[in-house]
Amino acid sequence: MTSPPPHAFVRTRWWWVRHAPVRGDGGRIYGGSDIACDCGDAHVFAGLAPVLPRGAVWVSSHLGRTRQTAEALWQAGDFSEEGAVPPLTALPALAEQNLGDWQGQDRARFFAERQPMAASYWFAPADERPPGGESFVEMCGRVHAAIAAVTAAHRGRDIVAVAHGGTIRAALALALALPPQGGLAFAIENCSLTRLDHYDGPDGTGWRVGMVNGQPWLAAGPEGGPAA
Repeated sequence: MTSPPPHAFVRTRWWWVRHAPVRGDGGRIYGGSDIACDCGDAHVFAGLAPVLPRGAVWVSSHLGRTRQTAEALWQAGDFSEEGAVPPLTALPALAEQNLGDWQGQDRARFFAERQPMAASYWFAPADERPPGGESFVEMCGRVHAAIAAVTAAHRGRDIVAVAHGGTIRAALALALALPPQGGLAFAIENCSLTRLDHYDGPDGTGWRVGMVNGQPWLAAGPEGGPAA
């Protein structure tokens, strides 16, 4: 008598990359504004590009700084498919939180006038909606729906998602079954890598966390040599 085959899972791997630093904000909150980033740190992209999978599906938000970051990665590593860069699908649902009337305010003054939260890397509690904007709870709703749709459409594939700090925190809250406020406890640096694997099997689905806030360029040092 043969043993029954083990339950098989289909793994869909999400490779989340936060966009490169924004240096032209003048010290002001930009949130969901469409502001350019600085992709001039070549050693960062040289360290990150080899870690990312080839033949992946590429998605981003619709904000230009995520496309800029994806293009810098394509220049740093060979991701070409039939001689061309991969298609990049821009999804507005993966955009940064719309901070409404807070966008454009002086960042230092904003934080000086608000009660800081010990277990948070964010502007406000998850359930607070900025005037004219959306709360982080509301942002999680749209991000989680987009993740579900993309995972279903590309089941079993690698997905490179170039997005934002808030978007990646929302994805972590989903993967770890945390309330939205729990997702705000994660540090997500510019250009960092977060790996979340979705498993789909006959008995259910779930997530496994492979890496959070990874910065592979640090091991090579600023000029590609050993780190001090």
